Amino acid sequence: MKAFTGSGMNSSGFSQDLWRQAILPLDSTIQDAIRNLDQLAVRIILIVNESEELHGTISDGDIRRGLLRGLNLNSPIASIVHLNPLVVPPEVGRETVMQLMTVNKVQQIPIVNELRRVVGLHLWDEIAVPPVRSNLMVIMAGGMGKRLRPYTESCPKPLLLIAGKPMLEHIIERAKLEGFSHFVLAIHYLGHLIEEYFGSGDRWNVRIDYLREESPLGTAGALKLLDPLPEAPFIVTNGDVITDIHYGEMLDFHTRYDAIATMAVRAHEWQHPFGVVQTEGVEIVGFEEKPVVRTHINAGVYALAQDALNVLNKGEHCDMPTLFERLQSEAKRTVAYPMHEPWLDVGRPDDLTRANKEN
Repeated sequence: MKAFTGSGMNSSGFSQDLWRQAILPLDSTIQDAIRNLDQLAVRIILIVNESEELHGTISDGDIRRGLLRGLNLNSPIASIVHLNPLVVPPEVGRETVMQLMTVNKVQQIPIVNELRRVVGLHLWDEIAVPPVRSNLMVIMAGGMGKRLRPYTESCPKPLLLIAGKPMLEHIIERAKLEGFSHFVLAIHYLGHLIEEYFGSGDRWNVRIDYLREESPLGTAGALKLLDPLPEAPFIVTNGDVITDIHYGEMLDFHTRYDAIATMAVRAHEWQHPFGVVQTEGVEIVGFEEKPVVRTHINAGVYALAQDALNVLNKGEHCDMPTLFERLQSEAKRTVAYPMHEPWLDVGRPDDLTRANKEN
């Protein structure tokens, strides 16, 4: 556990004033909150009023629930603040804090003084003791990468280098930090090169198995080749998606909402470059100057229950959107997991260039 208080450095090498960067004023927006969470590793925002007293806190979950309610990035954070959070005074000891975190199922507890002003932040160090997850993670790595030619003429897209290592290796290492240790790679195009590089996963101290597609089966079709079928909910991700999404939290979300299939989605905004004229027939009924269109896009990461595979046919090409449509036609519950972590779909040469600049 880390406690950020006072000044100087703690035993983990982090600045003990880092918690100050997690403070936002009450008049901030959801966009400000997302930016703050992206920049810091504390995964909580401390909201203070004009008197610098702790007004409340905001977590990833608070933002996600707000977006699900229809709020947008410009909405004030006052509408999503968790009021009256659990706090402790500076004199409370480490063991007591750990007990409070365990009982209340929280990972952060603000430290406040007698004036209710924030003077520090206790954090449960998940990185030092990563959770152990038995859930399977399937990575779709069989695509031909046609849009990335000539880079993919002799190299499968998942082996293209980002910051000196294959993008597929980034995905596996990121998931391993969250406790995942069993991976299945669905391979087809130049799949032998992927298998030669990763082998059984011993180099990363994980287990890697393979689904070998004789012909392209799409982003869902290869799942019918799983044998044995996973007993617990599992993650499926495209092999060209570089993201800091918390796979474990997505699984917990999937379970909490009792869904058969969960799709990670990202808010996407696009501003029309022209003024829009609204008409009914030939009549002009209104104007809108360069409106902003807000939608959710498929982020290429999914959580599935075993029963979701029942709508697939062995050897049939099927993409994930089709899988979700089939489940919906049978009145099965499918849900969206709003994510705001950094994300990039490496599908074109300029995406590859961008990924290497940002990593």
